[in-house]
Amino acid sequence: MTAPEQFDLPLPHVIELTVGAPDIDAYDHVNNAVYVTWCDRSAWEHSAALGLPIERCLELDRGMAVVRTVIEYLRPALLGDVVHVATWIVPVESRLRVRRRFQVKRMADDETLARAEIEYVCIELSSGKPTRWPPEFRERYVSLPEVAAREALS
Repeated sequence: MTAPEQFDLPLPHVIELTVGAPDIDAYDHVNNAVYVTWCDRSAWEHSAALGLPIERCLELDRGMAVVRTVIEYLRPALLGDVVHVATWIVPVESRLRVRRRFQVKRMADDETLARAEIEYVCIELSSGKPTRWPPEFRERYVSLPEVAAREALS
């Protein structure tokens, strides 16, 4: 029996992906740009799970645009690998911004392949200009108390 999967922070939102041929580059491993795509997909799925699917964002004329991305690549992912991409909303003092952490793990050996932190700003979709969060964003894009407590210790 294998031990339960351990992530850097508690209560992650996790998606599972299988590395396919389009993900592989000339060095026979997953291209670095694919990790950005995986983080983006994880964030979209987490937002939908929080009650903010793309359709609702379009109705509100609000969205989150990336302003800063930092990724640490630790080990390569290879064709056929099954990976879990975990995400958390982490504390930030802002009325415009939200910050997410990500961890990508290979299931076969439970190795962390990459860690990322992405900062987003709320924008009015029709103008592209930064704007304050609508009430629905403020209610849903919050760090879980368990995550906030762990972040405060680091």
